[in-house]
Amino acid sequence: MTLSDDITVLKGVGAAQAKKFNALGINTLEDLINYFPRAYEDYSDVRPIAKLEPGNVSFKATIKQAKGRYVRRRMHITEAIASDDTSSVRLIWFNQPYRANAINADKEYFVSGKFELGRGRFSLINPSLELVSDMPANTARILSVYRESKGLNSREIRLAISQLRPLLKNIKETLPKWLIENFDLISRSEALTTLHLPESGEELEEARRRLGLEEVFELSLASLMNKQEIKTEKAMRVKFNESLAKNFVKHLPFKLTDNQRLSTWQIYKDMDETKPMNRLLEGDVGSGKTVVATMAALMVMDKKMQSAIMAPTELLARQHADTVYKLLKPLGLENKVRLLIGSMTKAEKDKAKESIRSGRASLIIGTHALIQEDVYMQKLALIVIDEQHRFGVDQRKKLMLKAGHMPHVLSLTATPIPRSLALTLYGELDISILSEKPLGRKHIKTEIIRPSEADKLKLSLNQEMDKGHQIFVVCPNISDSSLIDAKSVESVYEDLTKKQFKNRRIGLLHGKLKAQDKISVMQDFVDHKLDILVATTVIEVGVDVPNATVMLIESPERFGLAQLHQLRGRVGRGEHQGYFYIHLDGEEHPSPRLRALVSSSDGFKLAEMDLDIRGPGAIYGASQHGLLDLRIAKLSDIKLIKQAIKAAQEFIDKQEDLLEYKELNARVKKLRVVTNLN
Repeated sequence: MTLSDDITVLKGVGAAQAKKFNALGINTLEDLINYFPRAYEDYSDVRPIAKLEPGNVSFKATIKQAKGRYVRRRMHITEAIASDDTSSVRLIWFNQPYRANAINADKEYFVSGKFELGRGRFSLINPSLELVSDMPANTARILSVYRESKGLNSREIRLAISQLRPLLKNIKETLPKWLIENFDLISRSEALTTLHLPESGEELEEARRRLGLEEVFELSLASLMNKQEIKTEKAMRVKFNESLAKNFVKHLPFKLTDNQRLSTWQIYKDMDETKPMNRLLEGDVGSGKTVVATMAALMVMDKKMQSAIMAPTELLARQHADTVYKLLKPLGLENKVRLLIGSMTKAEKDKAKESIRSGRASLIIGTHALIQEDVYMQKLALIVIDEQHRFGVDQRKKLMLKAGHMPHVLSLTATPIPRSLALTLYGELDISILSEKPLGRKHIKTEIIRPSEADKLKLSLNQEMDKGHQIFVVCPNISDSSLIDAKSVESVYEDLTKKQFKNRRIGLLHGKLKAQDKISVMQDFVDHKLDILVATTVIEVGVDVPNATVMLIESPERFGLAQLHQLRGRVGRGEHQGYFYIHLDGEEHPSPRLRALVSSSDGFKLAEMDLDIRGPGAIYGASQHGLLDLRIAKLSDIKLIKQAIKAAQEFIDKQEDLLEYKELNARVKKLRVVTNLN
């Protein structure tokens, strides 16, 4: 076997089973090896039956009297008695009719499962069985638990991985020999084997330390290399004009928060240097980041230089342009603002480009259209990047080439980043935080809705629409899937239009629509031509719709906590009360994550909580931003983080040639896109 072999080379993985693996992103044996467990269950304590205690147990036994029967038309029960030299215990399987014939009464089995009291006696329900051997895959050991899909459970994934032992033994090393020795790490081969097939808790911790340190080392190295690349660059100095800043603030229709004032002053001090500014401005949706960015651009405008604001979508670029235009109009500077986006007509683009080329446009706002080859800027002193994680290092370099030097960089994000993660991801990057809500902003009422409360929910939604307000309905998937148990925008859209809200105007928005169709649907919602917008998280980074007062989340467990909080910020943007409804798929108790969302509106607190609950993961709380893929390292492990950063610095100091480490080079190259601000 080789890493590139298709998953179907494994015993028991035919075409049908392969499709289930493919749905989890597992196509090759390498994919399977890199599909890390999400948790572990310890069944390694093998005891005599007589000494079993309630809970997870394992024992050796022979199994007799295995019989199956139907108790109702669709309910099949298999019962058996497992015995060893000390005692016997009853085993029960539901709807597994093959069990009775599969058990060999002359063989000894490992039995693992939950030993619990039911109907007056102890038994094991649906236990796992394996013939006794030195290398059991699903019993009598610490069991890896994986993210599953319909038709593919952790037991089947473990059986597939157990066939990879020979391949795992030959996994090549990815780190320098000196680094492994200096930090007392086990080999990558040993770490991956143990991660999937742990023999003990101690060995598992060593495996997690090795792989976790490597993850943070790669990230830190990417960050340091980006820093090294720009440390000799110089930016144009933008001097502070106090009277201009005061005049701008005087004409604002609202009062700046203390956080906005502090952040603006930090930016002004940064730009008043020839050292390029690298600052990240964090703040919840609606916290006022655009005003701060406009104040930064104002100083550049005053010095007859240019600024560029790049947004991830055309709709957001239009919104920024509209906001900035209104903010600068009292000063008579609105004619210095230019919008440049792909959907503009050729004549409109040509006019905008000429204005940019001549220098008449001081503040240019757009999408990736700004980095087209025929867009010529004069003195580009400042780049403002909205939602910086969507903007790669290549795009930044293209803008730098236009400037002819390294411009000051201000990045905006509505994703609260925990301090521990900021240390890992950005190192010494300067961070400004807008933690205060703008004055007058109402608290968004958050409520968990069970399926049995559907009538109450429908009434609430109708009441809001009767008031002339609008509603977002967000689902995790575009289409229904037999492999993923979650609601889709297509099925929900059909249900709402044909059953629930026949007389309402309803739109559908998701990532597979053509770009122009997405813009059209969103614009219809902005213009109130729609009452309800059923969408995926494409609205996560979306436009401001003050008339939207309700956000309804379907299948909420499929979203990250930080992501849910960010979606919540899309409503309640106007004068009206905002509502955030979390619609459970079942009647069971909501998870701690969802309860936390109800109890707190502090994005930074929720981000920290998200890390604690979810463990390692993507910085942005969603799988679509998977470049930063901390699957092992715990960001609360400050000792490991410091060791990894130290190792990365040593790698740089030793002037190691990254090209000598193929896998490391490939990973760092990708991560440099994520850490491009350094």
